[in-house]
Amino acid sequence: MRWLWIPVVAGLLVVEPMAAEELVDGRRSIVLKGRQARLVIDILGGSIVDFHLLGHGLNPLRWANEGPSDEARSMSHFLCLDRWGLPSEAEAANGMPGHGEATKVAWAVLEHEPTSVQMSADLPMAGLQVERRLELAPEGAWFYVVETVTNRNKLGRVYNMVQHPTLGPPFLDDTVVVDSNATQGFMQGGSMPNPEQPSVGWPNAIKEGQPVNLRHLADDHDPNVVSYVIDDEIGWVTAVNAAKGLLIGYVWRTAEYPWLNMWRRVESGKPLARGLEFGTTGLHRPFPDLVGKGRIFGRPIVEFLDASESVARSFVGFLAEIPDSYRGVAEARLNGRGLTLVERDGGTTMHVVMPQEFRSR
Repeated sequence: MRWLWIPVVAGLLVVEPMAAEELVDGRRSIVLKGRQARLVIDILGGSIVDFHLLGHGLNPLRWANEGPSDEARSMSHFLCLDRWGLPSEAEAANGMPGHGEATKVAWAVLEHEPTSVQMSADLPMAGLQVERRLELAPEGAWFYVVETVTNRNKLGRVYNMVQHPTLGPPFLDDTVVVDSNATQGFMQGGSMPNPEQPSVGWPNAIKEGQPVNLRHLADDHDPNVVSYVIDDEIGWVTAVNAAKGLLIGYVWRTAEYPWLNMWRRVESGKPLARGLEFGTTGLHRPFPDLVGKGRIFGRPIVEFLDASESVARSFVGFLAEIPDSYRGVAEARLNGRGLTLVERDGGTTMHVVMPQEFRSR
């Protein structure tokens, strides 16, 4: 980290950190680089726009990356805060955007080292502040994020927080296979008061009465948003492109993020985006509907943060090289050393190192 000396009154000096920003694709960015991986965070919106192996070069997190260089916006892996989905009509009239303000503001860089960064963002309409600590493995191919949300309002309020990792081409094509330990779910778009009907079980969904397997995406993205709960203490999701020799995955604690929301988009007959969205809610509706419904499948769909209260949540993202015969992940187990990935159909077992802080939480 570099330091900037700033003169103040009475001839005193104070020392303030000066972030080592870089321009990546013309945008203000923070670049972290270890021995195995490189990660880029966009300052205007806080999105993680690049995560790739140094020896591989393919970035799975590439979606909506092209656009004005001075615009704060959602890209690749972004944070939905203070909500997931649309505001109410009254909130929209007051300027609240869909998915909240976290990607509509510039993030401040508080500390920066070669493989770590601490950032923060203030959400003026929501009255929330979020502080993010992100560590990229110096020797491995994972990154660890802890985000702390603080309610700056004088009164308590409801909110939601959803991580929105989004896969795009060239990693995303019709051969990509998605796996998870998700269980019961439902298709978005159902009517109140029971939008969770009919229910399905991962990886299944329903379109016009016909089954759809969400492990795959070819030329039809309907149903384009399906939300699932996870019964285990640890939630995980992986995406595999065996032909390109790469796996990307995420792991988190379901006490913090009980929902996994699968978003899919096709354009011109080809996969354009796959959202692997884990968070505090599984209902893509404004707060009045969430408060009225309360829970789905026994899980909360809205959170409450009291005045001046802070809540921290964490997750790990990781990459792994795989053979071209890899069939997907049947099971992922967190143990004392890291994450063990068991391949489908009796295939190989692979170990992914995880940060000790996450393993011991």
